[in-house]
Amino acid sequence: MITHAKEQKIIERFLLLSIAAAIATIALKGAAAYLTGSVGFLSDALESVVNLVAAIVALIATRIAAKPADANHNFGHGKSEYVSALVEGAMIFVAAGMIIYTAVERLFNPAPLDEVGIGLGLSLLATLLNLGVGLALVKAGKKYRSAALNADGHHLLTDVYTTIGVILGIAAVALTGWVWLDPVIALLVGINILWTGYSLLKSSLSNLISEALPSEDVDILTQVFAEFESQHNVTIDEPKTVASGRNRLIYCIMTVPGDWSVDYAHQLADDLEAAILKALPNSQSMIHTEPRRLSNDLQHRIPN
Repeated sequence: MITHAKEQKIIERFLLLSIAAAIATIALKGAAAYLTGSVGFLSDALESVVNLVAAIVALIATRIAAKPADANHNFGHGKSEYVSALVEGAMIFVAAGMIIYTAVERLFNPAPLDEVGIGLGLSLLATLLNLGVGLALVKAGKKYRSAALNADGHHLLTDVYTTIGVILGIAAVALTGWVWLDPVIALLVGINILWTGYSLLKSSLSNLISEALPSEDVDILTQVFAEFESQHNVTIDEPKTVASGRNRLIYCIMTVPGDWSVDYAHQLADDLEAAILKALPNSQSMIHTEPRRLSNDLQHRIPN
């Protein structure tokens, strides 16, 4: 089993890969924009700058999230990862504003493009790089339940779709000579980035206000409870859960026979916590035990 510390190192390596990819794509797209004079390519390069800043923020946030619980953060620092997604969403809005402003200015002052073939080749290379890294980040984000990796990966994949649109548009400009298409493409890129930023902010805010665990985690919990109830004479209520970065917080009530000793009920609660931790790593459970009410006939037999 991979330990939490080892997971942390793996996540940090993926984020360092994202930083390296962002630097490379900024260089490629920036060169394409410089050689062609295209605001479409420029808008694409600006989005890669956002990718770089977001990856750096994500790396810092995941390192904070890995810190153990302390006196001021009794349940750890897991939600720090959601902050990185918020910052990324805000940065996307800034980049979109810059892109839209540049696109509108060029729309009123169109200019011909140069060295389009070289620019298209450089952008295609940057797209392939982002595609590979983006898919790797999304896969790792799901595997290690990292909000930062997942957000960064999806942003890179969105960048891929954007760049493909830019490449097709610039190719159309070269074939038709319609220079007004270049700023229109940049404008569409800006609008698309705005939507991406909105989606990221919405998801991050939802997580920050104590969103429950995803349905697949709850299904695993339900299975653990069912097996535990079949082995012991207990009933377990539907749990209340909170997602906190890669950590899971779980609260539930276990009803036990009223004639059980406190010590035995506590031991069984510990066993249930262990079963949950095995099924859902990085989870912290709080099991509250309640005595089951005895039947009226049995209550009459118990001396006052």
